[in-house]
Amino acid sequence: MEKVEVSKVVKEVQTPFYLYSRSQITDNFFKFSQAVSSLDNLICYSIKANGNLSVIKAIAELGGGADVVSLGEYKRAMKAGIDSSKIVFSGVGKQDFEISESLKCGLLQFNVESISELEMINKISSNLGKIAPIAFRVNPDIDAGTHEGISTGKADNKFGIPLNDALKIYQYANSLNNIEIVGIDVHIGSQISDLRSFEKTFSHLSKLLERLKKEKIVIKHIDVGGGLGIKYSDTDSVPDIIEYGRIIERALGDLGCKIIFEPGRYIVGNAGLLVTKVIYKKSGEKKDFVILDCAMNDFFRPALYGANHRIIPLKKKFGKILVDIVGPVCETTDTFLKDHKFDDIAEGDFCAFMDVGAYGAVLSSEYNSRPLIPEVMVSRSEFHVVRKRPSFEDMIERESMPEW
Repeated sequence: MEKVEVSKVVKEVQTPFYLYSRSQITDNFFKFSQAVSSLDNLICYSIKANGNLSVIKAIAELGGGADVVSLGEYKRAMKAGIDSSKIVFSGVGKQDFEISESLKCGLLQFNVESISELEMINKISSNLGKIAPIAFRVNPDIDAGTHEGISTGKADNKFGIPLNDALKIYQYANSLNNIEIVGIDVHIGSQISDLRSFEKTFSHLSKLLERLKKEKIVIKHIDVGGGLGIKYSDTDSVPDIIEYGRIIERALGDLGCKIIFEPGRYIVGNAGLLVTKVIYKKSGEKKDFVILDCAMNDFFRPALYGANHRIIPLKKKFGKILVDIVGPVCETTDTFLKDHKFDDIAEGDFCAFMDVGAYGAVLSSEYNSRPLIPEVMVSRSEFHVVRKRPSFEDMIERESMPEW
């Protein structure tokens, strides 16, 4: 990774661990930025993809903003150096303390998802003597052709306000004293490979914008969300980032608005490895298994979405074995790959899952009382642990046993 041999990191950091390339994050951000450079744009990195402070700091130094969905993510963005004027606060369940804190410290806009949320923001803004900048997230009822667990733009998803109700909801918001309408927002899902779903979405959005303009409701920002897919397997098709930019330019480029983007996976997905060790090779009655020292609590995507990630040995191996690649957690779903033709790796050897920079460490847990694993960042010829593994004592001491 960059100029660092992963085997060198293994000698200093106990597996399993996540390993990120700072240069790859920079390159991905630059490619995205170039593709939309004809537009007045702001790239607000979606922190839910990877919330490590060093990752966010790299984005901040490139001039990026942040898309956050909790006060914790908001504080991470601020800590890493992202200006509050570049922070978009999304999510269907913003709580009163989150709204209050972000209003006090400042933000670009709330992406509002319901009338109840709008009224809560207006009430809190009034109590604080503030005017809250808002955009509504509209749900265009578009099937993005992605996994059900990451589809967000269909009518039966929990996200956004119905497109058909948007005009009257905007009119209502316009009547509130402590609300300033600044934009409109849409996000139809994640890991999208077919750009036609974006074209349909932006067509709906353009028509709504015309209706809002007739009602003299001024829209300054158009937030088009994120969702671009990346290559997880050799057979995955990935969208053309240049054509993506052209689609948005054709649909929205002449409206005089700032276009906000919320990429996450595209920026960090292929910038990460999960380095792990083979503990055992096991022969079963019907299957053979390779048992790793990482588990579903460390890397949840395969169990959650049935996601398949390429896996490679750190050193070239010869010969192939047909195995299930599994972790040590006491769950059948702690399986990363089934019936996988893998290099004939030995016990004690190291291997790495590829393309785990997004939705890897952020989804991890301490299930089975397994401590969170380290995160390491590479920059050129250097590497640093950017999240250390807590000790078992650190993990246990957070709890207490009252004397009843």
